[in-house]
Amino acid sequence: MENINYTPKDILQKEFRQKMRGYDPNDVDSFLDNIIKDYETYGKQLQDLSDENERLKVQVDELNKQLAVSGTQPMPSAGSSRPTASQPMSSATNMDILKRLSNLERRVFGSQLDGNSNDSHRL
Repeated sequence: MENINYTPKDILQKEFRQKMRGYDPNDVDSFLDNIIKDYETYGKQLQDLSDENERLKVQVDELNKQLAVSGTQPMPSAGSSRPTASQPMSSATNMDILKRLSNLERRVFGSQLDGNSNDSHRL
């Protein structure tokens, strides 16, 4: 909150000079009261989000420490889409397993899937 010019207290205590044909002071005061309420709500929301952000940073750090202790590679930080060295390896391994499983199913259940009961002896 470095670039804030007015606090809610500054807005509340601001006095305007009255001139003939000026704005209705009651309208101005009412409007400024609403601005103060919004300003205080905004400040509370900002503080809540800052607290939550700090809590989540601590939680990410703790989880990364737990991963480091268990020998697993830590998760990349938010916004980082660079894959780790283990990701392509596990993807290739999973793909190989799925292909092998599919081939095995075709051999074992091929006759049932194709509707041919004569091919069951082909294993």
